[in-house]
Amino acid sequence: MLQVSDIRDRKEVIIKGLLKKFYSTAEADIETVLATDDKRKALQIQLDGVLSEANGMAKSIGGLMKEGKKEEAETAKIKAGALREESNALKAQMNEVDAALRSALLQIPNIANENVPEGRTDEDNEIIFTSDKQVELPDSAVPHWDLIKKYDIIDFELGNKITGAGFPIYKGKGAKLQRGLINFFLDQATEAGYEEVIPPLLVNEDSALGTGQLPDKDGQMYHATEDNLFLIPTAEVPITNIYRDVILKPADLPKKNCGYTPCFRREAGSWGADVRGLNRLHQFDKVEIVQVSLPEKSYEILEEMKSHVESLLQKLDLPYRTLNLCGGDVSVAAAQTFDFEVYSAAQKRWLEVSSVSNFESFQANRLKLRYKDENNKSKLLHTLNGSALALPRIVASILENNQTSDGIKIPEVLVPYVGFEYIGK
Repeated sequence: MLQVSDIRDRKEVIIKGLLKKFYSTAEADIETVLATDDKRKALQIQLDGVLSEANGMAKSIGGLMKEGKKEEAETAKIKAGALREESNALKAQMNEVDAALRSALLQIPNIANENVPEGRTDEDNEIIFTSDKQVELPDSAVPHWDLIKKYDIIDFELGNKITGAGFPIYKGKGAKLQRGLINFFLDQATEAGYEEVIPPLLVNEDSALGTGQLPDKDGQMYHATEDNLFLIPTAEVPITNIYRDVILKPADLPKKNCGYTPCFRREAGSWGADVRGLNRLHQFDKVEIVQVSLPEKSYEILEEMKSHVESLLQKLDLPYRTLNLCGGDVSVAAAQTFDFEVYSAAQKRWLEVSSVSNFESFQANRLKLRYKDENNKSKLLHTLNGSALALPRIVASILENNQTSDGIKIPEVLVPYVGFEYIGK
């Protein structure tokens, strides 16, 4: 959520950053925020004046009574009562205006950082790196959805029977590969200084609001309506909310956490060949990395997190590329995002496996996540997160890119984690 003070100080910069994300009502919505804040300030001044007069009147009543001026005291009491009613009415108006201001701010996305390239769709994203890894497949190579049937390692039909489409069951070496990848990613994060946590898989409305899933992604989350809890779409939500309503010491920063969770996404409206097999699921596993940073350090940390994800793909020996997302493709909450994609030689297409984002103070303002500066003044921190990594498309890429006549060769770094070198041998 943007800060009103920042909107006032940098109005034109903020409108420009919103328009870079193709937020078409940027100017009108910013003017609404400022007008609502002006109204709030005017009411506050009016309320302060009424309360001051009421307090002075209350003090005078005692003096009038001591002086025996009962008639004047009674008149003062009546006036004090009227002032109390007026103050209560003003407080009610203030509450309405505060609610309207917060509602208006919640609808406005974060602004795009100046280093975000111009563009409307994913076709406009800037490719900043492509690895030179080449994959040569045998003539018999097939996509992963055929491989998982051939080796009986993932069962979509059985998952569909138990739950529905997009909820596969992992079996045998498929389950071990899944578990091995999770442990490998967690170990790598721990070695990089992240503290592992196991968070809840459901969050309350305040948590979903804090990280920006509400109101923007309301329809994409599974909602347990009776308890008003949401199944998490990513571990980012509960992990970042660890620090909601917290004031941190600069000496304790950055905060670095990692966690593995299943993730749940309705993916409403998703269909077609691009979502076949493991390409898009309603439930999938992911290891997330999260950092809380001082504002002046956050872009340095974004590069650090980007390098961490890159190292995982290098160790898995997968062909990959890195993209700097354009303004139209950056999420509502993020200021800048880098995506990582792995190449599927069997599908002949790139598959997104990670997004690493800096949210600057957008989430922190919603979370009331702050620190005290050298003048003991409260200031907002910056939050960052990244997938390190999401498993479905990593598994798809491993299966497809490592097909041999002997079966599917497991990346060397994973062999100690899974206990075998091949699937199908």
